[in-house]
Amino acid sequence: MRLERLFDVNGASAAVTGAASGLGLAFAEVLAENGASVLLIDIDAVALERETARLRGAGADVEPQIVDIRDFEALDAAMGAFARRRGRLDSVFANAGTTGGPGFVTSDEGRLENIDYEAFQRVLAINLNANVRTMSIAAQLMRPQRRGAIVATASIAGLRADPMCSYVYAAAKAALCNIVRQSAIELAPFNVRVNAIAPGPFFTNIAQGRLGRDPEIARLFAQSVPLGRIADPVEIKGLALLLASGAGSFMTGAVIPIDGGSSAK
Repeated sequence: MRLERLFDVNGASAAVTGAASGLGLAFAEVLAENGASVLLIDIDAVALERETARLRGAGADVEPQIVDIRDFEALDAAMGAFARRRGRLDSVFANAGTTGGPGFVTSDEGRLENIDYEAFQRVLAINLNANVRTMSIAAQLMRPQRRGAIVATASIAGLRADPMCSYVYAAAKAALCNIVRQSAIELAPFNVRVNAIAPGPFFTNIAQGRLGRDPEIARLFAQSVPLGRIADPVEIKGLALLLASGAGSFMTGAVIPIDGGSSAK
C-alpha cells in the first residue's frame, strides 16, 4: 500500500479539544492539512478566531466552536451537531488541559504538604473529568457507526514519577492512561480504537508558556531529556496522523511516549 493511502484522512471528520494552541493546534493542523474536516474546540475565543482564519486561508475545512469543556452540555451539543452535519465522526482528540502548577523540585508551592485542594479539584475537572467526557461522547457517536479513533493526550508524568510536574497533573494523567486502556477493551468489538499520546516537554501555552519564558525552567526540562532539548509541537504531528488514520488500524489500548527518550531512563 502506498504511503499516501496508508495515512489517508482525506474526507474524514475529526474533533479536537484545546485546538487553538499547542499540541491541540498541531493535531488539528495535521488532520486539516491532509484533507480532514476538523471541529476546533477551545475556550480561548481570540486564539480560536485567529487560528481558524489562518487555517481557512490555507484551504483547510475547519469549524470553530467556543466551549469550556467542563460544560458537558455545551461539549455534547458541539460534538453531536458536528457529527450530524458531517454524517459521522472518524476521530476525536481529547486534548484540552491545564497545568497544576510547578513540581516540588522547582518550587515549594509544589510540595506535598502545600497542595492547594481547590486548585487540585479545578485541574482534575479539566484534565481528567472533561477529557473523559470527551471520550464518552466520542464513544457514543462512534459505537453505532462501528468505527472510529479516540486519542487522549496523556503525559509521561502519568507513566512514572516526574518531579518537575505537579501532583494533580501527574494524578490526572495517570488516571487518563488507565481509562484509555479500559475503554479500548470495551470498544474494540465495535472497531473503535482508543489510544493515548504521552508527551514529554513541548513548547506550548500550558503554564502560560513558562518553558518559553523562563530559561532556567527550560534548561531543567531539557536536561531531563536524553535528546537534550524541548520539542516543538510540529514533532507530534506524525504520531497523531498515525493514530487517526488506517496506518494505526491494529493499535488500541496503547499509551505511546513521545518524549525524547525520557521514559527510557
